[in-house]
Amino acid sequence: MTETAAEEKAEPKEEQRRREPVFNLAGVVIAIIVLCTGIHLLRVYVLSPGADDRLLLHFAFLPIRYNGDYPIDFYALVSPITYSFLHGSFAHLAVNMIALAAFGSPLANRIGAVRFLLFWFAATLAAALLHLLFYPSDASPLVGASGAISGMWGAAARFDFRVDRTAEKPGFFGPVLPLSAVVRSRMALVFIGAWFVTNIAVGVTSGTNGEPEIAWIAHIGGFLFGLFAIRFFDRHPPMKHPA
Repeated sequence: MTETAAEEKAEPKEEQRRREPVFNLAGVVIAIIVLCTGIHLLRVYVLSPGADDRLLLHFAFLPIRYNGDYPIDFYALVSPITYSFLHGSFAHLAVNMIALAAFGSPLANRIGAVRFLLFWFAATLAAALLHLLFYPSDASPLVGASGAISGMWGAAARFDFRVDRTAEKPGFFGPVLPLSAVVRSRMALVFIGAWFVTNIAVGVTSGTNGEPEIAWIAHIGGFLFGLFAIRFFDRHPPMKHPA
């Protein structure tokens, strides 16, 4: 009897493990992935080259639009956000969506869908503004979710990249660490260093073979925003970090 009862208790746990999804993505992250993918498929397979050019002209971020020679219209107001949903190629889209799944879901599960969207918009805007500061007369369109995702990487550093994998919805856990604790963390410094080296190396070498240049300055803008601003988006009460 005892053996049978133990087996019956064990069965639901085993069944639960079998039903657990391989990729436990937050709903808001799935929605953004679907949106970005749908937009890119529309551009590649539905729109004519002329229509796609007009879409980029309206919704990509163009620094030259803000140099005083052009009126500040509706598109000038929305493009510092909408550019994050456009991508230059399937490879560009795939890399960003994989990174979004990796860093976006733990953050969304931590701060909630509404705060996550606000964070996305703010990090995207910060990335565009730093890009504008360095390239005020650039006529090349800035596209891609990399600025927002870089913001998530910066936010992850404030949690020392710790994710509670045992939770039903795995998310970053613990308090938002003070910057003094981040700079003392070997793991955080390794990840941050790897991020900066990779972005600078890719940014310096991009565009040499006729390929579009990587807007690494925009990435840095998003990263710094996430690193410094995540505490304003965190819904968890502040917790004292042990010395």
